[in-house]
Amino acid sequence: MTQTDFLTGRFPPAVEIPALDLNGPGRFFNRELSWLDFNWRVLEEAENPRVPLLERLRFLSISADNLDEFYTVRVAGLRELAQAGNTTPAADGLTPAEQLVLINEDARSLMMNQQRVLVDLMAEMDAQNIFLERTADLTEHDLTYLMDVFLNQVFAVLSPLAIDPAHPFPFIPNTGYALALQLERTSDKRPLQALLPIPAQIDRFVALPAPDDSLRYLPLEDLLVIHIPDLFPGYKLKSHFEFRVLRDSDLEVEDEAEDLVREFEVALKRRRRGEVVRLTHSSGAPEKLKSVIMAELGVHERDVIEIDGMIGVDDLSELVTDARPDLLWPVFTPRIPERVTDHDGDMFKAIRQKDMLLHHPYETFDMVVRFINQAARDPDVVAIKQTLYRTSRDSPIVEALCEAAEDGKSVTALVELKARFDEAANIRQSRRLERAGAHVVYGFIDLKTHAKISTVVRREGRQLVTYTHYGTGNYHPITARIYTDLSLFTCDQKLGRDATKVFNYLSGYAQPDSLDNLAISPTTLKPRLLAMIAAEADHARAGKPAVIWAKMNSLIDAEVIDALYAASQAGVQISLVIRGICGLRPGVMGLSENIRVKSIVGRFLEHSRIVCFGNGSGLPHKKARVFISSADWMGRNLNRRVETLVEIENPTVKAQIVSQIMAANLADVAQSWVMSPDGKFTRPAYQEGQFTFSCHRFFMENPSLSGRGSAGASDVPKLTHTDD
Repeated sequence: MTQTDFLTGRFPPAVEIPALDLNGPGRFFNRELSWLDFNWRVLEEAENPRVPLLERLRFLSISADNLDEFYTVRVAGLRELAQAGNTTPAADGLTPAEQLVLINEDARSLMMNQQRVLVDLMAEMDAQNIFLERTADLTEHDLTYLMDVFLNQVFAVLSPLAIDPAHPFPFIPNTGYALALQLERTSDKRPLQALLPIPAQIDRFVALPAPDDSLRYLPLEDLLVIHIPDLFPGYKLKSHFEFRVLRDSDLEVEDEAEDLVREFEVALKRRRRGEVVRLTHSSGAPEKLKSVIMAELGVHERDVIEIDGMIGVDDLSELVTDARPDLLWPVFTPRIPERVTDHDGDMFKAIRQKDMLLHHPYETFDMVVRFINQAARDPDVVAIKQTLYRTSRDSPIVEALCEAAEDGKSVTALVELKARFDEAANIRQSRRLERAGAHVVYGFIDLKTHAKISTVVRREGRQLVTYTHYGTGNYHPITARIYTDLSLFTCDQKLGRDATKVFNYLSGYAQPDSLDNLAISPTTLKPRLLAMIAAEADHARAGKPAVIWAKMNSLIDAEVIDALYAASQAGVQISLVIRGICGLRPGVMGLSENIRVKSIVGRFLEHSRIVCFGNGSGLPHKKARVFISSADWMGRNLNRRVETLVEIENPTVKAQIVSQIMAANLADVAQSWVMSPDGKFTRPAYQEGQFTFSCHRFFMENPSLSGRGSAGASDVPKLTHTDD
C-alpha cells in the first residue's frame, strides 16, 4: 500500500498469508511488540533529515523515556505473571514468558540503535558547534571552572557510600543512576568498593565556558569522576562504571480501602521500593563489583544490559536548548478562535452563538482555562463540575476551581488518584481543593475515571443554562501545547444533562438510566461501537456506501477488532489512523481486505480520538454519524474505565471533523507510516525538496471551521466535502 491510497480512497490488493489461521490467534498482533514497533518509529524520527537537529535529539530522548516507562509498567506486570506460573496466552497466543523473551530481544536491539543514533547526532551537533565533551577534551581553564561548579553546586548534595559489612547497601530508587567505584588506599593498597549515587536534583549536563557561537557540555558523571579524590581522600580510583536501575512502578491498592487518599500515599511509597526490572550499565564493568551490585539489587543476568555508550539517554532532553532556535521547530503561536474574539473574550457568549470545537494545540488551550476562570468569577454562575485526570503542578484550572469554591459557588471536582505517575500530584491537588471548600470525589476504586468533562451551570433570566466542555485530552496546559486534542464547547441542554448524569454516577455510583447523545464505558460505550460497526456492515450488504474512518492512539480490544474484520468482509471500507499500538492485521485476503492502517508521528503527539460512520451515505457526507471520545479501543478503556463517546450533531462541527481533521490525517504523507499485513510500518518514499502534505502544517496554517467568527467559514480550505 502506498500513502496515496489513503488520499484517493483506493484500497490496495489484499495479501494472502497461507499459513495464517484466519480464526486463530494469529489474526491479532501482540500488544507489547506493537508498542515497541511504535517506539521504533519514534526513534526513526531522530534520523529524519526533515526534522530540525535538536528536535531529532528530543525524539531520541523521548524514545528512551518511553522505553523506561514500558519496562516499569508493562514488562514488570508480565514478569509478575510469569513468576507466578501464569501461562494464560494473550489474544495473539503468546504466554507472558514467551512475550518476555521477544520483548527482551527487541528492546535490546532498540537500545543499541539508540546509541548508534546518538553517535550520528553528536557528529551533526559538533558541526553546529554544540559539543558534548569528555574528560580528555578539557583544558586547564575548564578544570578550574569545574572545580568551582563542583564545590558550589554539586558537592553538598553528594553522598559517597562505601560497600562493606559496616555500611548496608543503599537503596537505589527507580531511574536511579550511580557510579560504582573500585578504589585503593594509597597508604597500604587496601581495596574499597563504593557507590556514588548521581543526584537527580542536579542537571545531567554541566555547561562549560564557550565562545559566543558555541555550546559546550560535560556529563555530570565525568565531573564526579574527576573529583573522586575530593570525595575519597587518601584513595586512588582503580576502575569504575555507571549503572541505572528501573523498578516495578505499578500500584496495588486494597479493594476495600477505607481512606483512598491515604491508601494511595502508602502505595506510592511501595512503588519507590519496587522490584528491579532492568539494570543497565556502561561497558568495561569489573565482574566482581558488578556481581556484588547485581546480588544486592536482586537482579538476574537476563535483566542486565551492557551499554557501549551513554546510560540514561532520556536526559538528553536537557540539551534541547532555546539558545539555538535555528535547530528547533519554528515558533508556533496557537490561535485564539475568531468567534471568541468577536465576543470580546466572553466564552459564554461565543458558545451560546453555536457549538464550538477547538483543535489543540492549533487553537489555544487557554480557551479551556478561560472557560473555567470566567465561570469562577461570574456572579451568575452557581455551580461548576470538573473531572481531573492529569493536570500541571500549578494548575490554573485547579486555581480557578478553588477561587470559585471560596467565592461560595458549588464546586465538585472528580480527582482520579489512579492516573499513573500523576498520583502524588493529584493527591496534592485534591487536598488543596478540599481546603478551598470544593466537594472532592475520587470515583470508583476498581475503575479509572478517564473521561474529560466540565460543566458550568449559569443563571440566565429565570432559567439555569448548562455549558459543557467535552475533551479528548487532559486538562493539562503544558501537554496541551504538543498533544493534538479536541475540545467541544456546547450549551446544548441534552449534552448538559448527559454530563450531569455522568457526574452523578461518579459521585453517587448510580448508573444513568438513559443518555441522549452520550455513551460511557464500562456500560454503553463498547456496545454502541459494536452496534455502529455492525450497522455499517448492514449498509454494505444492502449495497449502500459503507465507510468507517477512525483515529485513536491504540487499537487492541479483540472483540472490536473482530467486529472490524467482519465489517471488512461485508464490504465496509475502513481507514484507521492509529498512532501507537495496533493489534489488527490489515490487508489480509479473506480477513481484512478493506482495512488500511496508518500511524502519524511528527511534531505534535497525535492524541485525539474520533470515529466517523458513513451511515449508508459514505464519507464525507452530512448524514454521517460522527463521534469524539476520551477512549482508545482497548480493553482497559472499554471495560475498566469511565470514558465518554460524544455524538456530534452540529453540522459545522461535523464538517470540521470529517472534512478538515480526518481528511487531513488521511491525506498526510510527511509524517505517516503505513502498516502492512505483517505488522510492519513503512514510511512513504519521497525525494529531497519534494512537497509532501503535512497535516500538522495544514492545521497550523488554517483555522478550524467552528471557531470562525464574523469572517465566516467560506474562506477556510477543506480537503474534501460532499453533501449529496
